[in-house]
Amino acid sequence: MKAINIVTLLLVIIGGINWGLVGAMQFDLVAALFGGQDAPLARLVYVLVGLSALWQILPLTKAASAGEVRAQAHH
Repeated sequence: MKAINIVTLLLVIIGGINWGLVGAMQFDLVAALFGGQDAPLARLVYVLVGLSALWQILPLTKAASAGEVRAQAHH
């Protein structure tokens, strides 16, 4: 796997964990670590997570076109 795919996947996972914390406990870990939601570093993290999610569409579409992504039927 390309390094950029690993980095972007990690950022998407971090973003997902952060949103899970926001939803479950109203706690924004990124904001807490970087000085609030409006802090430049926190905003940078938010932007990088968003761009990473967009980047991860590419491997998903490649996997789908190669037949690697299939829904499983549960019986």
